[in-house]
Amino acid sequence: MSSYGTGLVIGKFYPPHAGHRHLIEVAAAESERVFVVVLGSRFESLTMEERAKWLGAEFASFPNVEVLIQADDCPVDYDSDEMWKAHVELMRSVLKGAGVGEVDAVFTSEMYGYQLAEAFGAQHVVVDPERRAHPVSGTLCRDDLNAAWPHIIEPARQGLATRIIVVGAESTGTTTLARALTDHYRSQFPTIGDVPEYGRLRTYEKLDELRRRDPRAGVEDLVWTTEDFSSIAERQNELENTAASRCPLVIADTDSLATELWERRYMGPHSFGAAEAAGNLPRRDLYLLTDHEGVEFEDDGLRDGEHIRPDMTEWFKDALTAAGHSWVLVTGSHERRMATATRIIDLILEQRSTFTSPPWATRTVLTGAMA
Repeated sequence: MSSYGTGLVIGKFYPPHAGHRHLIEVAAAESERVFVVVLGSRFESLTMEERAKWLGAEFASFPNVEVLIQADDCPVDYDSDEMWKAHVELMRSVLKGAGVGEVDAVFTSEMYGYQLAEAFGAQHVVVDPERRAHPVSGTLCRDDLNAAWPHIIEPARQGLATRIIVVGAESTGTTTLARALTDHYRSQFPTIGDVPEYGRLRTYEKLDELRRRDPRAGVEDLVWTTEDFSSIAERQNELENTAASRCPLVIADTDSLATELWERRYMGPHSFGAAEAAGNLPRRDLYLLTDHEGVEFEDDGLRDGEHIRPDMTEWFKDALTAAGHSWVLVTGSHERRMATATRIIDLILEQRSTFTSPPWATRTVLTGAMA
């Protein structure tokens, strides 16, 4: 039986991490219903909507947890009664909008929780103030996103990961570039994983299956179906998201958007097996499109599309532009392609790992390093 009727958890959740999850789990276990209020400032890099979406996904299986958002640009000064009242009234107002008039318990890991609970006439429940259960803080996450990655909640990792997708027509160097970029960034991101082109792996599988029935069969004898492309696109998304779960940098050798174009190549314009997966792409940072010009066609026994390479390059340009994606055509030698790619990726990584905060923001310093 719950100890409290209505519980309240407030915070920036900038970004949401395992300590936040523990705090909300405790509140949910001890309350009939819990309202999590995300307070976001215009001076912060992540929107409060993003943070609330990630928390909502993390607690989707908790029917008594509801996530609310409230813009809060009031400076923080715990010694100012006027500013403290301004913060409290923002919280009270967003709760009122959700139909909440009274709060029975305020759950925090911070000393200000006593003052906040008093303002609501509620009980203060302190949860792991020394961060022993989860030695992590928002400050540590913002200071070193790479090191903190395992401590960030899964939906936030999916949203925060920098995703670089390499695409292109047959035999234009996509796999070579994707592998070289992965190797290049491995020292900076030791947990970076390979995201291979699953369609190629599936081609090997289908060919092996066919040759067990007919040893003389070749790639030209393969029969593709709409269902094939649907499963390939879904699996490509899974591989990419698994890599994002492990590391804040993902470099993928193709994706489900590209699978749509390969489906068009082999099945014609009226086959839509990959459409659903391609319509549910995670956020992208950049597509690198490998140019067919200046690259010799290499027939490895699975390729038969030398004649269509120029057309497919145009298909990629059109599809990426129509979808509103950021993309760069990489041309020239492999060395020049790497130079182009790393130059822009380095800038994206710097931007994605920089978290801005208002001048009054405090830093949480924990005893000991993150586990």
